[in-house]
Amino acid sequence: MTEPLGTHRFPYFSEEHEMLRSTIRRYIADKVLPHGDQWEEQGFVPREVLREMGSLGLLGMRYAPEHGGAGLDTLANAVLAEELGRSTYGGFAVTVLVHTDMASPHLYHAGSRAQLDRWMPDICAGRKITAVAMTEPDAGSDLASMRTTAKRASGGYVLNGAKMFITNGVHGDLYFVAAKAGETGRNHTLSMFAVEKGTPGFRVARPLKKTGWLSSDTAELVFEDCLVPEENLLGEEGRGFYALVKNLQNERIVLAAQSLGEAMKAIELTLDWVKQRRAFGASLWDKQTIRQRLSMRLGQVEAARALLFNTAWRDTQQENVVKEVSMLKALAGTLVNEVMYDCVQFHGGMGYMRETPVERMSRDARVQSIGGGATEVMLDEVAKRI
Repeated sequence: MTEPLGTHRFPYFSEEHEMLRSTIRRYIADKVLPHGDQWEEQGFVPREVLREMGSLGLLGMRYAPEHGGAGLDTLANAVLAEELGRSTYGGFAVTVLVHTDMASPHLYHAGSRAQLDRWMPDICAGRKITAVAMTEPDAGSDLASMRTTAKRASGGYVLNGAKMFITNGVHGDLYFVAAKAGETGRNHTLSMFAVEKGTPGFRVARPLKKTGWLSSDTAELVFEDCLVPEENLLGEEGRGFYALVKNLQNERIVLAAQSLGEAMKAIELTLDWVKQRRAFGASLWDKQTIRQRLSMRLGQVEAARALLFNTAWRDTQQENVVKEVSMLKALAGTLVNEVMYDCVQFHGGMGYMRETPVERMSRDARVQSIGGGATEVMLDEVAKRI
C-alpha cells in the first residue's frame, strides 16, 4: 500500500494536530520500530526513549507550559494514543500512555502548587516516570472493595496494602496510590497519595508475566507500614474517589484510541499480505469473502474513529461525555479483538508466527476489553445513562 489507512482529516483537527501526528509517526519509524523486538525481550522500554519523547514535547501535551507542558487538548492526546497503537508494540504504547494519561493527570489536576513545581517538570521531560496504583488483588473496577488503608500518623499517613497489575510498576519513579483514609468501606474515604520509589515500607513484590504488552513492565506492589509525608496527599482527604472517576474518562479515551490505531494498522498489514499472497492460482484479495470482510472491518474502524474524535472534541468543550466514553471504550476494546482475529486468520500459518506483527498485535489487543474498565462494566455505565 502506498498510503496508510486512516489518514484523512477530521474537522476537529488543526494544523498543529496534523504536525503532531507526523512528528509521532516519524519518531516511531526512526526510534521504535528498529528496537521494539528487543524491548519485548527485555520486558521494558528504556529510560532514554522516554526522555527523548519528553524532549520532543510528547509527554506533557495537555499540561500548561509553566509546568513543562505544551498546552494542547484532548484531541492531541488521542492522536498520540492512536499513533502509538499503530506502532504495533502495545507494550511500548501503554508504557507511555500510563505516564501521560493515566497516572500524571492525578498530580496535575489535584496537586498543590508546591507539588506541581516539585514533580511536573521532570514528568513532562521524561526524567521521572509515573504509575497509578488503583487495582488490587480483590478490587478492580469495584473501587468500593479496595482494602489498602492510610492511617494518620505523626507527620503523615501510614499505608498498608497491596496493588496488582500496575503498569510501570517496576521502573516507575513516582506512584499515585489510592487508599482508604478514615473509616473503611465507603467510596468517600478514598484518598490519593504520591509515593516516591525508595520510600521505606514500599516495595515491588514481583514483576508479573503477561500474555501480551511484553515491553511494558507490570508489577505487584506492597505497602507495609509505609510512612508517606502529609505533603504528599493529593488534593483533599476523602476526595480520591472523585479524582479516580474523573480521570477514568481520560484513560478510556486514550485506550480506545490506542485500540483503534492497532486495528487500523492490522488491517493495513493484512491488506498488503492478502494482495501479494497467492493461493489456488490467484491472490487472497481475489477471494470475495476476504476482501469483503476486510472492507467491513475497515468501515467499522472508521466509524469508531469518528466517535473517538467527536468524543475527544466534546471533552475539550467541557461537555459531560461519560456515556460516550463508556460506549467508545466498550466498542473499541471489542472491535480491535474482532479485527485481530480476522487479520491472523487471513495471514494463515504466518499469522501464528512470532515473526509476524499481527501475531504480537493479537496478543496485545486481548487486554483492551479488560484494562481501564472491562467491556461489561462499560456497557452498564451506558445503560445507567439511557
